[in-house]
Amino acid sequence: MLEVKFCVTYINSKKMSRIGKAPISIPEKVEIKVENNLVKVKGPKGELQQKIEEGFVVKVEDGTLVVERPSEEKAAKSKHGLYRALINNMVVGVTEGYTTKQEFVGVGYRVSVTGQNVEMALGYSHTIIFQLPNEIKAEAKSERGSNPLLTMTSCDKQLLGQVAAKIRSLRAPEPYKGKGIKFQGEQIRRKAGKSAGK
Repeated sequence: MLEVKFCVTYINSKKMSRIGKAPISIPEKVEIKVENNLVKVKGPKGELQQKIEEGFVVKVEDGTLVVERPSEEKAAKSKHGLYRALINNMVVGVTEGYTTKQEFVGVGYRVSVTGQNVEMALGYSHTIIFQLPNEIKAEAKSERGSNPLLTMTSCDKQLLGQVAAKIRSLRAPEPYKGKGIKFQGEQIRRKAGKSAGK
């Protein structure tokens, strides 16, 4: 009879949620207000807000922000780090902003931007027009000898990521020739094509 032994490692609770406990430094041009579990962050790039669960406390003192959790329960610990990360993303977003760059790889693939509309030719029988939210600004660049490039910027990291993922899904990169919409610098796992029979 095979005997199986399980080894359980206990993690000290004091080491949990180190991200949640880390203070956030507030730049000079950033204003943060907390009203009824709603955190509002305003800066040079825009204004964002995030609702947090009741019980969590957000304190702003001496140019730093600290998030405190209501209890030591597992659910509270997991959300502690989450809320701290979301608020930190807002602070970075309203000061520096976020940027995504996507390449359009394929013969005849094109992209252009008119106002908030992104017009794309992706090998389909029709042109695709994607309307961007007002919080996102986009710029298209096409140079001879290189793939068309779509650059999008926003102070909202979550919204920008969702929109970039949606645009990528319109023609996800295929593994054989690498055609499709990919993020700049993204490595596509390639597959070898079927060899011709002898």
